[in-house]
Amino acid sequence: MSIRSTFTPFPSSNPQWKYDVFLSFRGDDTRKGFTDHLYTALEDKGIITFRDDLELGKGIAISPELSTAIEESRFALIIISQNYGSSTWCLDELQKILECMEAKEAVLPIFYHVDPSDVRKQTGPFAEAFIKHEKRFRDEKKKVQRWRDALTRVANISGWNSKESYESQLVKDIAEVIWTKLRSTECHSVENLVGIDSRLKQINSLLGRCVDDVRFIGIWGMSGIGKTTIARVVYERISREFEFSMFIDNVRNVVERGGLVSLQRQLLSGIYMKNDISNLHEGTTMIRRFFCHKKVLLVLDNVNHLDQLQYLVGNKTWFGCGSRVLITTIDEDILLKHGVERRIKVKGLNSDDALQLFSQKAFGKDYPEPYYVVLSNRVVNHVKCPLALEVLGSFLRGKGTSKWKSVLDKLGKVCSVEILKTLEISYHGLTDDEKKMFLDIACFFNGKDKDQVIASCDVSEVIGIEVLIARSLLTILNGKLYMHDALQEMGREIVIRESPFEPGRRSRLWLREDANHVLSKNTETEAIEGIVLHPAETGLKVHANAKSFSMMKNLRFLKIDNVNLPNGLEHLPDSIQILKWTGYPSTSLPSSFNPEKLLELSMRHSCIYHFRTGIKPLYNLKILNLSHSLNLLSMPNFRAMPYLEVLILEGCTRLFEVDPSIEALERLVLMNLKDCRNLVHFPGSIYGLKSLKVLNLFGCLQLNKLPEELGAVECLEELHMSGTAIRELPSSIGMLEGLTLLNLRDCKELVSLPTSLSGVKSLKVLNLSGCSKLEKLPEELGHAESLERLDMSGTAIREPPSSLSLLRNLKVLSLQGCKCSTTFFY
Repeated sequence: MSIRSTFTPFPSSNPQWKYDVFLSFRGDDTRKGFTDHLYTALEDKGIITFRDDLELGKGIAISPELSTAIEESRFALIIISQNYGSSTWCLDELQKILECMEAKEAVLPIFYHVDPSDVRKQTGPFAEAFIKHEKRFRDEKKKVQRWRDALTRVANISGWNSKESYESQLVKDIAEVIWTKLRSTECHSVENLVGIDSRLKQINSLLGRCVDDVRFIGIWGMSGIGKTTIARVVYERISREFEFSMFIDNVRNVVERGGLVSLQRQLLSGIYMKNDISNLHEGTTMIRRFFCHKKVLLVLDNVNHLDQLQYLVGNKTWFGCGSRVLITTIDEDILLKHGVERRIKVKGLNSDDALQLFSQKAFGKDYPEPYYVVLSNRVVNHVKCPLALEVLGSFLRGKGTSKWKSVLDKLGKVCSVEILKTLEISYHGLTDDEKKMFLDIACFFNGKDKDQVIASCDVSEVIGIEVLIARSLLTILNGKLYMHDALQEMGREIVIRESPFEPGRRSRLWLREDANHVLSKNTETEAIEGIVLHPAETGLKVHANAKSFSMMKNLRFLKIDNVNLPNGLEHLPDSIQILKWTGYPSTSLPSSFNPEKLLELSMRHSCIYHFRTGIKPLYNLKILNLSHSLNLLSMPNFRAMPYLEVLILEGCTRLFEVDPSIEALERLVLMNLKDCRNLVHFPGSIYGLKSLKVLNLFGCLQLNKLPEELGAVECLEELHMSGTAIRELPSSIGMLEGLTLLNLRDCKELVSLPTSLSGVKSLKVLNLSGCSKLEKLPEELGHAESLERLDMSGTAIREPPSSLSLLRNLKVLSLQGCKCSTTFFY
């Protein structure tokens, strides 16, 4: 399995591909046999595979929208078995697959115990199936003909015939073909890297690909010199030769955020599904146990401490014959101490390659403009580091010769050992807003979701992100913001230089020890704009006192947890935009707190009794999360936060009512009250919830009634009522034309459903499992034409309404534990 920073085995050049493979199969024929073996073989190779697991076990619908999954898949494997043609679900699925993938040659059929000729001509078992289809769909002859055409088309595509090989070999061959195809779609992204082939010669000799020993290979050199790029190219070119492969990005950052145990879990995630290790000793034991007999390719990128190697890769006996472990680091001493004998120092680009790379960024082509040839050569005489060349080239693009000469004068004063200081030239060329965004990302938001970061910015800062990307100071991958670790280190160094010896005079704090110093000793100043700490390991507390934040008048971001606050809190700055304080220890917020700029407030597991802020409305607040605040008794007045979009109060077990002012939230999209076990009252008037899409009341055990005007919540798409005490649904539910999911599982008191439910034209999933007092369904339910999954297991229903036979889109009907007759369906 290959893992990058987002833990995606095959990061696609096409962002629409969420899955590598979509599996289409007839469940009754192959689910627990061939399909399961094939799925396991694909997953073992790190191939992300979509398998629709509906009808498994209790028959509860658990898969996402099938058509979307097909559209987001790179390839489709179609397992055509004897009863494949009898399933209208499979035939519709096949049509969709051919529509999306046939033109790009991504459809791969497997003829499992069937003759391809029978599939092509619809003879043999397929003939009998189509006799039934033509009888059932006598008024829809074109649909049946489309199914026939789809089978003919897929039978003409080259694939596998199970009769020609042993099943175990067939599974292995299919997985290998898919692996090879995926590698060919991925590797093109590294083929055009400047100077890559010459830089790979030395490491290729160290790899010894034809030798069966275990080798540790160290790749070391200064930040930004290209160590990670070299390691990734090697990985992408040879990983298919190994039983197990994984690329772990930026080990240093992963350890900083989650500790070494989290890194061990990541390493084991591709092979050990349970993955519940709790300490380092257990982790090392599991790594040795699972990898000692496997041929493994493992890349550890940006290692910065010896213990990372000791607990992740130990020694050569941890891995099977032929294994290769590649380690990138800026510190050769770590490699020497761990006994890594094969080491390569990555040096700068040669002059020709450096000029080409610089020109690509400065001029958009492989060579400089005529008037800039001399100046460009002067640049590459000073700079051979790829990252520095990219940043400088992006910075100088479009600039006049006078600016170039000014930059060259600064470069001349920097020795080659400290060449990364040249990156600051680009930083100092930014505007104040752009510098602010650069430092925020370097200190707080590297690797974070782009949209979430943008949501916390003003317009000028959003523009700043685009500038940083254009200057090669920032990249976006899979919707996340990424900054090279050398640039991040430079940004953090700039902040530290603001006050080398007193963290309280710096603009940003990200280390727990610095935050503890400032908050416990009251050394804070107006300079502090953000304190963002990663979750603490057990026992690592930050100590604060009542006056800890009193001087931070410019604080914008506060994200902390595990804080000891023995005397309460007197003050929080009104300047805060993002406030995330897990386990907030006080029973209320400071009375003087009036955060008019507040965008997000998250205080999960807090000790708050009554949520109140100051007297001024919170016009900017979009997200309020007080989940698992076990003491919370009442909600705030929502009229004071009219633009709220997300409200999460999950697990607030003492909360007994929803404040009537909730109807003022016209922009609310999500309301999560899951497991509010003592919630009794839901407001009768909710006309104002015009934007609400998801209402989650799962596990609200005491709630026995929904407002009659529920139908006025016109945008509602999902309604989760599982485990509530509700006896009936309001008749107005039929007005919810956009509702796609209605989950009433284990509503033990539910006795009837309104006839108006048939008016919910978009309803796709209706879960009634465990509604033990429900004896019948509305006769009109058959008019809910979009319904795809209906679960009636564990109900008292004896005879479904005959109108269910009208549900042409129904794909899953679960009747487990019912005495229903299903003969009406056939």
